[in-house]
Order: sequence, then structure tokens, then C-alpha cells
Amino acid sequence: MHLRPSVLDPAGEAARAAASRLGVEGVERLRIGKAVELEVEASDEAEARRNLELLSDRLLANPVIENWTLELTQS
Repeated sequence: MHLRPSVLDPAGEAARAAASRLGVEGVERLRIGKAVELEVEASDEAEARRNLELLSDRLLANPVIENWTLELTQS
């Protein structure tokens, strides 16, 4: 999940400024997001995708300020 481009990212801006203080020049933009890892059991990929999309839309992400992407892998 990451903030929508129109939303300010104070943590990202603080990290960008800190990079400059550490001597790393040229970091013009730095935005901080979050990753969520879930292990689910489902009868097939379509069911897993439906359940994960529901969780992402209604529980894990704030759709007003965040966008999210979904990556499925099999274990």
C-alpha cells in the first residue's frame, strides 16, 4: 500500500531530509508505504483473490488516501 500522489507524506519527507544530512545527495522524492503479507487457504486462485481484495478494500487500506496492489504467490 502506498499513499495516493496527492497526499502529503511527512515520514517520506523526513527520511529524504535525513538522507541529505547523511551525505546522500540527489534524493529528490522519497515516499514510504507499507507491505502486508497474508497466508490464506482457498479452493482456487479466484477465491483467494476475491477474499484478499475484500480485505484490502475494507480493512487494510484507507481508500481515501491509499492505493494498493495485490501479488499472489503459491507456497
